[in-house]
Amino acid sequence: MDSLVPVLEKIQTIVWGPPTLLLLLATGLYFTVRLKGLQISKLGLAMKYIFQKEEGEGDVSAFGSLCTALAATIGTGSIVGVATALRAGGPGALFWMWVSAFLGMATKYAEGVLAVKYRSVDENGQICGGPMYYIQNGMGEKWKWLAKLFAFFGIMTAMLGCGTFPQVNAITESTSEAFGIPAWIIGIVVAVAVACVVLGGIKSISSAAELIVPFMAMFYILGSLLILILNAEAIPGALKLIVTSAFTPHAVAGGAAGTVFISVMTAMRTGIARGVYTNEAGLGSSPIVVAAAKTKSCVRQGLVSMTSVFFTTIVICTMTGIVVITSGYLDTTNLDGGKLSNAAYNAGLPGNLGMYMVSIGLIFFAFTTIISWCYYGERCLVYLCKGVKWVVLYKVLYIACVAAAPYLELQPIWLLADITNACMAFPNLIGLLGLSPVVIKETKDYFAGLKNTR
Repeated sequence: MDSLVPVLEKIQTIVWGPPTLLLLLATGLYFTVRLKGLQISKLGLAMKYIFQKEEGEGDVSAFGSLCTALAATIGTGSIVGVATALRAGGPGALFWMWVSAFLGMATKYAEGVLAVKYRSVDENGQICGGPMYYIQNGMGEKWKWLAKLFAFFGIMTAMLGCGTFPQVNAITESTSEAFGIPAWIIGIVVAVAVACVVLGGIKSISSAAELIVPFMAMFYILGSLLILILNAEAIPGALKLIVTSAFTPHAVAGGAAGTVFISVMTAMRTGIARGVYTNEAGLGSSPIVVAAAKTKSCVRQGLVSMTSVFFTTIVICTMTGIVVITSGYLDTTNLDGGKLSNAAYNAGLPGNLGMYMVSIGLIFFAFTTIISWCYYGERCLVYLCKGVKWVVLYKVLYIACVAAAPYLELQPIWLLADITNACMAFPNLIGLLGLSPVVIKETKDYFAGLKNTR
């Protein structure tokens, strides 16, 4: 596996080079400008919609759809991924995660609008939606090849990227360190638990997400807040370091800082790539489950969908990042991934409470990510194969990947996840830009109608 690392690093550098970064940022900036900063002006309304029940066509409630989307995003990327980004790109990587999240909220809104507008129904009566459907149905048959490209990389990302390997590997590493449980036992338990949920379909996945996600998010947020309150005097310095390191060279763990350009590009590339990994804005994955929401309005569901970026990156990733930075371990140790997060949280809480908190959070966050991504890959497969006949085989292979994940190394896993993310993002971003007039028109019509009803 070590021999693959240099190759994967070169591929990652290419796929997450300036063209991808510019396309992601430009798409988010374009929608931010055209929608007049909707991610700020309508955030309050979006939060209100989360808790309002709405009837309409769909497989799951709007809240269930959001929880499933959050289940896929509040995973290892919010804990291990942030620590990995800080190790690779320095504290400045967190700044670029914020930038990608702010612009990504507008992108995520556009994805949600299009997902609901162009959704359809499969032969089993289940809702089908996502980039492959809005590209084909919105842009026309001549763009079908782009929709197929997205669906192919969606399956690859589910089985080899976000869905399986990084999540299970993080569970294994953190659980082994905290509780001393052998990797093979963890792999079996996680695989069996995943099988019990995913074989029940989207309603089973949504029910599990609604049960786990709100509870675990509050558990993790309250624990992080406690550490930050206890270490409040270090927060201003950490925030200053995050901003300055985003534009200047920064040495990590005793290493020499590189040139300004290399250092800034590394921080930018790592922060944006990891930001996309955590909130999936522009990736095109969450529209697959957003399409399944019971709703009558694509704009309303787009607003609800947008909040997932806020919760994932602006709230949870920021807390993780500041806890790690204020712990001092980023500059004084070579710890990485889950071990760095464990050590940082342990330093902030008495005894081993921090380590246990991170481990328990990782177990549940990663588990919900695994089950959500199984659904994403399944819907991509249904689109490619024009039916559900291969779904059972796909789920069996998916569960097998989960069982094998504990035996793989961390570095190539994260590199592979970044690569497959970029490959999904390209077709989706092209589709979003191509259908941007539809998003803008739907938005104007909805808020004009809302104004007239007051």
